[in-house]
Amino acid sequence: MTKGRYMDDVIYADLASFGKKLLNTTGLEEGLPLISTYTSRIINAQRCSIFVYDKQTNELWTTLADGIERIVIDADKGIVGRSLEMEELIVENDVSRSSYFLGDIDKKSGFVTKNLIVTPIFNEDKKVIGALELLNKEGGFTKQDEKFMRFFANFISSFIDLAPR
Repeated sequence: MTKGRYMDDVIYADLASFGKKLLNTTGLEEGLPLISTYTSRIINAQRCSIFVYDKQTNELWTTLADGIERIVIDADKGIVGRSLEMEELIVENDVSRSSYFLGDIDKKSGFVTKNLIVTPIFNEDKKVIGALELLNKEGGFTKQDEKFMRFFANFISSFIDLAPR
């Protein structure tokens, strides 16, 4: 067995364990922190936010953004909004270069965002229902991180879509 294959087996076993824990949660309030902790650990990022899209108000909200209270933004604002608009994953390894970056959230929270990766979360009808965002990975986000984020957003989509709010 090659080292790469062994590492894949470890990651998949860890993912299976995570999936079982997620299935036993009672709703978003309990499940979102679990998702955040797992994703941050796997990617080795400082923070994770899971945004839920409210179609009626055209807003993105999160009850979980490590370190700060609920965040609510217009669905067409920020790098997260841009990701949803394009329906694509975005990596910004230097957020200061992005005209979409919402520095006001950093000012409010006291956290300094250096880099981020965000990907839309789709339901089974391919409609956007939210976004998964990670902040501040030492050395920046990689192609391997992109691959995992796409997979993981798919993995958690049913939970986000169907969990009691």
